[in-house]
Amino acid sequence: MTNETEARLPEGLSLGREVTYEAHYNPALLQGVPRALSRDLQGISAQALPFSGVDTWTGYELSWLTLKGKPQVGILQCEVPVTSEFLIESKSFKLYLNSFNQTQFESRSDVEKTLRKDLSKCAGEPVSVAIYLPAEFDNFAVTPLPGTNIDDADIEISTYSPDASILQTSATKVSETLNSDLLKSNCLITSQPDWASILIKYEGYALDQSALLKYLVGYRQHNEFHEQCVERIFCDLINLPGMEKLTVLARYTRRGGLDINPFRSNFELPYPNRRTARQ
Repeated sequence: MTNETEARLPEGLSLGREVTYEAHYNPALLQGVPRALSRDLQGISAQALPFSGVDTWTGYELSWLTLKGKPQVGILQCEVPVTSEFLIESKSFKLYLNSFNQTQFESRSDVEKTLRKDLSKCAGEPVSVAIYLPAEFDNFAVTPLPGTNIDDADIEISTYSPDASILQTSATKVSETLNSDLLKSNCLITSQPDWASILIKYEGYALDQSALLKYLVGYRQHNEFHEQCVERIFCDLINLPGMEKLTVLARYTRRGGLDINPFRSNFELPYPNRRTARQ
């Protein structure tokens, strides 16, 4: 499936190519990838999404100049809605943010306004944007994922590709939150490793935790974008018998100063952006 997705990607993506780093504002650097490329293969209809949610991005390497030429720094937080036609390609996002480095802006709000306009145009839907200055960095304190960690389960595994048939449930209905730090997938284009902690909150027949861990570890050699992996996990779980309510949140470690945190749920709103220790 991922090979078919890769074959349908737009031409000219920055990812996997040698590029020139620009230090002056250039919104043309941003590139979008149609969400439909993966969703079509998974049978997900844009007109009837089985989830709501956002892709929350945190940018730790944002800098610009005042009108007097003095550097400013901030942490960027933006939320791209799952209903947008395009996801934002990560390397192009990094290159775009770098183009602010030697660009003068009147104020933080001026930078936010520019980011909001450009990111919304790239995604095809309004994107929320906030910049936090150094005095506000305590908003990004490390916070563990809630729930029961399943990583101590004694599993044996030799196949590292997603297999939903591994998942098992009992006849007991529960409401619980589980998490794991062992999720790893690979970039669809470059095959670079993507590391994440994942939270699964649900109501329904109890998941077999050992089977769930084997399923998650099965992504270890799987090539797909962060957002696509989370939607695949959500769909595999929501299709289990008796699964009534479900939230999946993955917090990926940063690359190029950016982390991506896809949130998908059929019953609750996105959580506050709280980074984990590896972020």
